[in-house]
Amino acid sequence: MSEKRVYIANTGGTIGMQAGADGYRPAPGYLARRMAGMPELHAEEMPEFVIGEFDPLLDSSNMAPQDWMRIGRPVLEQWDEFDGFIVIHGTDTMAYSASALSFALDGITKPVIFTGSQIPLIEVRSDARTNLVTALQIAARFPIPEVCLFFGDRLLRGNRSTKVSAGGFDAFESPNFPPLGLAGVDLEVRSDLVRRPHRGAADTPKRPHFTEVRPAEVIALKIFPGISREILRNALQPPTEGVVLETYGVGNAPEEPELLAVLAEATARGVVVVNCTQCLYGTVDMDDYAPGSALGRAGVTCGRDMTSEAALTKLVYLLSLDLGVDEVRRRMSLNLRGELTEKASA
Repeated sequence: MSEKRVYIANTGGTIGMQAGADGYRPAPGYLARRMAGMPELHAEEMPEFVIGEFDPLLDSSNMAPQDWMRIGRPVLEQWDEFDGFIVIHGTDTMAYSASALSFALDGITKPVIFTGSQIPLIEVRSDARTNLVTALQIAARFPIPEVCLFFGDRLLRGNRSTKVSAGGFDAFESPNFPPLGLAGVDLEVRSDLVRRPHRGAADTPKRPHFTEVRPAEVIALKIFPGISREILRNALQPPTEGVVLETYGVGNAPEEPELLAVLAEATARGVVVVNCTQCLYGTVDMDDYAPGSALGRAGVTCGRDMTSEAALTKLVYLLSLDLGVDEVRRRMSLNLRGELTEKASA
């Protein structure tokens, strides 16, 4: 695979950190130096790679929407020069960034794969080596036209991923969609699950369209027993534009007239409220129970089986397109990048 070329965008994260007086911190230039000295990355069966580095490098807990754009811009600028792209990222907000890039980069025809590690590369028992080697091989060998996340032994659709473990090497899951690939003795990619690439004139690959998202006033709010009208009203006050409402089970919330009135008032003045379940597995169906139906009558939009990360970043993306509120709501319930399973027609 030596003729293949992969661009690596190093944003920071645990994988390239070094220990300091106050704990691990990203170290400029360190990851590139370590990778240059790893024989397995320069073997004949590995692609050529070029590393671009954030300045400054970020712990992923410091990531913000403007940093999603800093990831996407160099990918777009170097699109024609490389066969695939790797994004080195911290694990804490990796699912947010992978989801955001899946929406911002529309029409990709090459793999964009997020990866990182739970233990820094400098440590002896690090998961970084396997994640790096495997992500590079997948990016070079498989023309997957998706934003993905590789961690442990699984290749996941980026906007279906969520972090489920703070200390395990299997830190990410895709609760409501199967892995796109598995890394065992062989690298296996489920081509039947991979989304088909967009094609241009004469069936030739085209450059993706990149949307610069603007800072949007969106929040995630978890329903809990005893949530008060005042808490809900305060959360929905201007400048709030959108809310990911994390509800019980299949999309239920307390069927209290005062709470429903607050939601109805907010949606009537243009706040987009998206109903997502607190459950790791399953989907929202607001027709199953009376409390869910009441939310629908209050103007709440069904988020189906989207992760909270996908729903929030999708809201930011759609609000950046300057669409009308009704169109944002309509598109929130549509499957744009494989992020949700649409309800089957009766």
